[in-house]
Amino acid sequence: MKAWILKTPAPVSGHPLTIAERSVPTPADDELLLRVAACGICRTDLHVVEGELPVRRSPLIPGHQIVGRVAAVGSGVEDSVIGDRVGVAWLNHTCGVCEFCITGRENLCERAAFTGWTVDGGYAEYAVAPAAFSYLLPDTFSDIQAAPLLCAGIIGYRCLRLTEIKQWKGAKLGLYGFGAAGHIAIQLARARGAEVFVCTRDRERHQALAHELGATWVGDAFAEPPVKLDAAIIFAPAGELVPVALKAIAKGGRVVLGGIHMSPIPSFDYSLIYGERVVRSVANNTRDDGREFLLEAARIPVRTHTQTFPSDQANEALIALKNDSIGGAAVLMID
Repeated sequence: MKAWILKTPAPVSGHPLTIAERSVPTPADDELLLRVAACGICRTDLHVVEGELPVRRSPLIPGHQIVGRVAAVGSGVEDSVIGDRVGVAWLNHTCGVCEFCITGRENLCERAAFTGWTVDGGYAEYAVAPAAFSYLLPDTFSDIQAAPLLCAGIIGYRCLRLTEIKQWKGAKLGLYGFGAAGHIAIQLARARGAEVFVCTRDRERHQALAHELGATWVGDAFAEPPVKLDAAIIFAPAGELVPVALKAIAKGGRVVLGGIHMSPIPSFDYSLIYGERVVRSVANNTRDDGREFLLEAARIPVRTHTQTFPSDQANEALIALKNDSIGGAAVLMID
């Protein structure tokens, strides 16, 4: 099979991914072999490729928003058949026995494996993944539509959960950064009845898309919303936005950090966090997050705004992502 390989992390401007011939992997007893149709391009991929996340596997096939069809089934898998369309997300495997796993917090498992970082991912014609960590995809979504749901969507859903907003109707939610995750999260929040206030630096694409998707107010990344917010989610990997978001939320509100990597957070006055305001990170996702999100997304239904790239343009897709030149989400189409 053909696969994109990362040998040494480097700036994407230097085209660090190379196409190579690899053997088609053989699924283990608990795994599925997928013929990949599409793979979402995520900002986490950018962090992996450029070395902002430590090297955990080398060489590596990146990509963790995989949409494919089952081509072979491991001998121990009972509930999947050849031809099923499934999705594979960031959380690839957990130990199942640690304190985190047995208390509903498998996203924090110390022995977890991650698709496209610690195990090979979906920038390839075939990929393997544990059946127990794969998702049957609703027919509501095409392959292209489904790919961004598998990380941007699931993480956005978990971020919304961790805002701990109890009454969504009339709630005021801030979103900082409006790429793949933000443009899905706004659809969930508005369907629940919230007003959404979007702060993003990109006027041409991201601010225009926020208006299109029904944001109550749209401003620059450092602009102050016209009302106090009940909660805010920061999707941009910019630590300097944390005190900005804290200033924007009401007492008792939460600022949820939705990225796996963020630039340093500057110091700020205690007054910004006083009043029982909370700053909380999101780490990975649970399988329940994925299952619940896909059901809610299909009911609404969520519509992802995508820009597709042919299979030979993985480097170009990452460059476009880094330059904030994608409105919505990028998807790599696998021939």
